[in-house]
Amino acid sequence: MSISQLSALLGWGAIINLGILLWWWIAYLVAKERIYKIHTRWFALSRPQFETIHYCGMGLLKLANLCLFVTPWLALQIIRP
Repeated sequence: MSISQLSALLGWGAIINLGILLWWWIAYLVAKERIYKIHTRWFALSRPQFETIHYCGMGLLKLANLCLFVTPWLALQIIRP
């Protein structure tokens, strides 16, 4: 795999992950109550626990995207001849 192919792979991976994060955030804003009701059927969660789990999950996805896709992509852009 060449540097340009790897760079494209990492770039598209970052974009797809940002799309997933955006979809999650919009779904959470639009249907928070419905999602909460579904999850409380499966797990004994208080509202603060539910919100903390979603907030931390979104933060973890954002951090993983930054570390695993954006930073290597940026490094490849710097060393690209």
